[in-house]
Formats: sequence, C-alpha cells, structure tokens
Amino acid sequence: MVPAPPTPPPALPPAPITLSSSKLRIGIARDSAFGFYYADDLEALADAGADLVFFNSLADRKLPPVDGLFLGGGFPETHMQALQDNKALRDDIKAAAQNGLPIYAECGGLIYLSHDISWHGERAEMVGFIPGRITMHEVPQGRGLVRLQETGHGDWPRQSDDDQPASLMAHEFHYASIAGLPDDTVFAHKVLRGHGIDGTHDGIVLNNVQAGFCHHRTTAQNDWAVRFVDFVQRCKSGAPAR
Repeated sequence: MVPAPPTPPPALPPAPITLSSSKLRIGIARDSAFGFYYADDLEALADAGADLVFFNSLADRKLPPVDGLFLGGGFPETHMQALQDNKALRDDIKAAAQNGLPIYAECGGLIYLSHDISWHGERAEMVGFIPGRITMHEVPQGRGLVRLQETGHGDWPRQSDDDQPASLMAHEFHYASIAGLPDDTVFAHKVLRGHGIDGTHDGIVLNNVQAGFCHHRTTAQNDWAVRFVDFVQRCKSGAPAR
C-alpha cells in the first residue's frame, strides 16, 4: 500500500505591502481649485521614487506627512474665498515652506503661495510665503510656448552638455500678474521667449521653494520630475540642497 503524500501546509495569506521608510512622500493639492496636472508628469514623479499623497486645499485643515509638495495649476481665483477661509492649511503650508520643505509650484500654485489675490474688485489672502501680490486681468498676461534658460540659481537645475546654461521649453497660460516682489528676488530661469513672471524671468527661488507661471513637462529634454524628486531626497537626507 502506497502511503498518502503528506498534507501540504495551509497557504499563508500574502504579506501586506508596506512602503519603505525611505520612500519619499510628495504631497499634491488636487481639488476643484488645483486640478491642472498631466498624468505622465505624475507617473514620472512616481517612477522617480515618490509616493504621491493627494490632499484637498479647500477642505483639509493641515498637510499630511510629506517630504515635499507639488502645487500645480488650476483656478484658485474662482475659489479664493474658500482658500482664504481655510487659514489653518494656509498657515501650515507657510510654516512648512519657512522651515525648508521642498515645494514646486506652477501658475495656480504660485498664486496660492503669494500674499493675496485680487479679482473682480475682491481681495483674498493666500498663503503669504511669496512676497508678491496677484492681480487677475481680463486678458491673458502670458500665453503659449516658452523658452527658458537656467540661471544656475534654481533648486534643481537641468545639467547642460556643455559650459552654456541649459535651455528648455515650457508653456504658460495665465491671466494673473504678480507685483511687489523684492528687488533682490532670485529666479531659476531667464525667459528667452514668453512672459513668465515679468517678461524676463520665471521661477522664483526662496528657501527650498521654486514657483513660477510656466508649466514644465516631463520630456527627454526636461526631466524635471526626476530632478525634483532628487532634490526632495537630498533635502530629506540633510545633504546640501544644491
């Protein structure tokens, strides 16, 4: 008589998937005020090693635990009263920026980080980290393709293949202008084509924050997502930011 084969042990449930403690967490404002993001840019951030943590700028009262922030485009002017009313989150973001949290803000994000916004005769307070005041106009202040050149002062500049400052393409479409910036404001980019902040510069650099009107796209020429994630990692590890 052939003995029966031993009974196999019961199958164990799959182990839960947990993130490594070294996994970067990048917060992203995504709601009706901030919703202008490209899916491939978000994918590039994740592929570069970031765990994307979405939050609501209108409803959440404080930031989730994050190592960096990406504040994208949108229509903060149409939600400016609700953004002003959420003072707890505005104060939390301002404190985080002042304490060195890496932040990339483009267009709507720049507006949100500014001192205040004026539109249709109404004014609302914003985060108050960028010392400039936003005015919304009836006609676009910047529209179309933009060519930028690195100044060397950006938080995560693109490396050129030669000794010349790197140039890259971006785009802009904004009805907003910003005034009242200090004379010693540092910029990440010189505008070769387009408008940006003032027709000459874009990408305000302050602490570990870079904020401008131009939208960057992840391409072979401009791997901004990889460079931003690397910058966040260096800040988290305590390495020199630049």
